[in-house]
Amino acid sequence: MTYCVALCLQDGLVFLSDTRTNAGVDNIATFSKMNVVEVPGERVMVALTAGNLAVTQAVMNAVLESRQTEEGSTKTLAQVESMLEAVELVGNAVRHVYKTDGPTLQAQNVGFDVSILLGGQIKGRRMRLFQIYSAANYIEATQDTPFLQIGEHKYGKPILDRVLNYRTDLFDGVKLCFISMDSTLRSNLTVGLPIDLAVYRRDALKLDVKRRIGDDDPYFRHVRQKWSDSLRQAYQALPRPEY
Repeated sequence: MTYCVALCLQDGLVFLSDTRTNAGVDNIATFSKMNVVEVPGERVMVALTAGNLAVTQAVMNAVLESRQTEEGSTKTLAQVESMLEAVELVGNAVRHVYKTDGPTLQAQNVGFDVSILLGGQIKGRRMRLFQIYSAANYIEATQDTPFLQIGEHKYGKPILDRVLNYRTDLFDGVKLCFISMDSTLRSNLTVGLPIDLAVYRRDALKLDVKRRIGDDDPYFRHVRQKWSDSLRQAYQALPRPEY
């Protein structure tokens, strides 16, 4: 499993993903689930992936590298002219991989499982964030629902539901993503460190932050400890029931 979360806020975008993959308790590995297309001054796109690793890698390879088809050469994420065209390109790649690999996977009793968060901005266009499903259809984040999650999302959702809104400060959003990830790390062993973070400020057309964060990162360690301590204090401050 995995956990990826992305925020689409008034000031920009935040992306956070874990790096653990597993095919059983004795086959655990680290793979980045974050793919970045960045041409400073022209475009920034970030894609987070969850699902069958072979399927997600095939889809991302298809949209990052041009290939020859019966209709001609395909575009890449570095060549599309809008975020809507980008999400449709990814959806077409999902369909192509399903057509190619789906029957074989089914014969081996392996599900075709892929989910992708794709967000970014192209010069002259508006910033957008999408979630693409295994059926290649998609939804878009809105001001009413400014975050999207894929993978093992249930543990990290409550803090976002309670606190996050469209006008949340960009780096307060980073803090909330860290808390959301920490809640997931503590409750599900199939999600693991290190984690990958990317932060994009609206209209900047370059990433503000892109970094890998491990257990030795001082700020992440501080957030984890402070959040645990605050939860304990809040619990202890609640009155006992009268019955």
